[in-house]
Amino acid sequence: MDVLNQVREAGVIGAGGAGFPTHAKLNATAEYILLNGAECEPLLRVDQQLLALYPDAIITGFAAAGHQVQAKRAIIGIKGKHKEVIEILKKRIEALGFSPFVQIHILPDVYPAGDEQVLVYELTGRIVPECSIPLSVGCVVVNAETAFNIARALEGKSVTETYVTLQGDIPRPVTLKVPVGMPVREVLMKSGITSLDDYGVIDGGPMMGRIMNSYDGYVSKKNKGYIILKKDHYLIRKKSMNERQARIIGRTACEQCRMCTDLCPRYLLGHNMQPHKIMRTMKYMPDDLQSALTAQLCSQCNLCELFSCPAHLSPRNINSWYKDRMRTAGIKYTPAERDYKPREARSYRLVPSKRLIARLGLSSFDGPAPLTGVEWNIDEIGILLSQHVGAPAQPVVQAGDAVTAGQMVGAIREGSLGAPVHTSMDGVVTEVTDSVIKIKVGSIHV
Repeated sequence: MDVLNQVREAGVIGAGGAGFPTHAKLNATAEYILLNGAECEPLLRVDQQLLALYPDAIITGFAAAGHQVQAKRAIIGIKGKHKEVIEILKKRIEALGFSPFVQIHILPDVYPAGDEQVLVYELTGRIVPECSIPLSVGCVVVNAETAFNIARALEGKSVTETYVTLQGDIPRPVTLKVPVGMPVREVLMKSGITSLDDYGVIDGGPMMGRIMNSYDGYVSKKNKGYIILKKDHYLIRKKSMNERQARIIGRTACEQCRMCTDLCPRYLLGHNMQPHKIMRTMKYMPDDLQSALTAQLCSQCNLCELFSCPAHLSPRNINSWYKDRMRTAGIKYTPAERDYKPREARSYRLVPSKRLIARLGLSSFDGPAPLTGVEWNIDEIGILLSQHVGAPAQPVVQAGDAVTAGQMVGAIREGSLGAPVHTSMDGVVTEVTDSVIKIKVGSIHV
């Protein structure tokens, strides 16, 4: 079986949070393959630990992906502050014989260095056009954990685990290897808290993650972390604001200072993303969708909302509101055909991570979250059928079937973009619905 089919059968997806099926991404030809080792979301600690602990697997998986897309160069992007990890990677690249094909490029410690389009520019000097993807400029981007899973796929191992950081106002900041399908509540309790009553939980990083309204779900292959903070923390209160509240406040308080635009990562790359104009449209002509078309260029990095705006308004929220309305109306932005160049001011408008963390009120929580083995004592897991971009997986088991860890329980629907899903534990299928396969299991140590 070739690399593409091994990756496909193993259910490898983008582990950085997006969840795009990796076999579809690697079914292309590109000049560069890039590894996103920036992990730019504050407080998350997965990728740097994986790079330090499993460099051979990550480098091997990354190189295999590079050869699959016929890349001329494979570049690992990692922040310069991770000096020990960089030294480990340099030594292992040489020892494994992948130099000079695989190289390391040092990234600045700014947010969002891990944004796919920012990463492409930093590593290659190329700018992805508006409404396009890295492949349009000859690049394919994979995450560090994705490369790790590619290496495991080449060994015949499916994706049945994910690595998750628990961080925030908790007794035990930690990074865990979590079986896919583990109840979210069970994972959150590993933080050392005994009750979630006084806490809010952000699914993902503090910038792009969203407030969880329920803790009764199951961990998927693309979960990367949970930020747990007291309910009165600024970040929890800010992310709890709904779109209607954001519009009311924005219409009355936006002073058109344009700070949201001046610090927007996509604007600084030369795109026509100008959040202050979207705020102006929302204030004076809220139903004029044509005047808000550039909202579709928003990457949802949340820098405008959580750092740039001096009045603590919600440009990202407004962009999202317009995006939804345009999607419903079937309206799309048409990019201008031109040569994109970064704004002259870009070099001194990059936002340092430490400054961002301080602005978010997270400095006291910006510490280690060591990868730690734990014992999982559970009776049931739930394998979600939609853990990826594309159509949900098609169940291939039914209630009463015995399954073993690593077994495929959901296949790609014929003619659709998607990825298969596998059980992470032995057990018996108890229920199959349109969204989840529930499996009765015993105790297990991971």
